[in-house]
Amino acid sequence: MKTKFFLIAAIALGLGINNANAQVKQQAHTQHQRIKNGVKSGELTKKEAKDLAGDQRELHKDVKLAKADGHVSKGEKKILKKEAKKNSKEIYRKKHNKKDRG
Repeated sequence: MKTKFFLIAAIALGLGINNANAQVKQQAHTQHQRIKNGVKSGELTKKEAKDLAGDQRELHKDVKLAKADGHVSKGEKKILKKEAKKNSKEIYRKKHNKKDRG
C-alpha cells in the first residue's frame, strides 16, 4: 500500500515539474515571438532586441539551473515566474518607447 502511494506521489510530482516547465517554455516562446515581431515591425532597435534576447537567455539558464536537481521547488518557480514577468514588462516598455529602427 505504501509503495503504491509513493509511486502515485512521484508521478504527480513529475507531472507538476513538467507542467511548470511547459508553462515557462510556452512563455519563453511567446516572448521570443514578441521580440521577433518587434524587430520586424521596426518597434525595436537592434540593440534593444539584443538586450531582450540576452534577458531571455538568462531566464533559460536559470530554468536549467532550477531543474538541475530534478525538482523545481515552489520558491524556484516563484523566482522564475517573477523573472519572466519582468522580461515581459521590459519587452513591452522597449517596444512602446519612442525609439524606432529606421
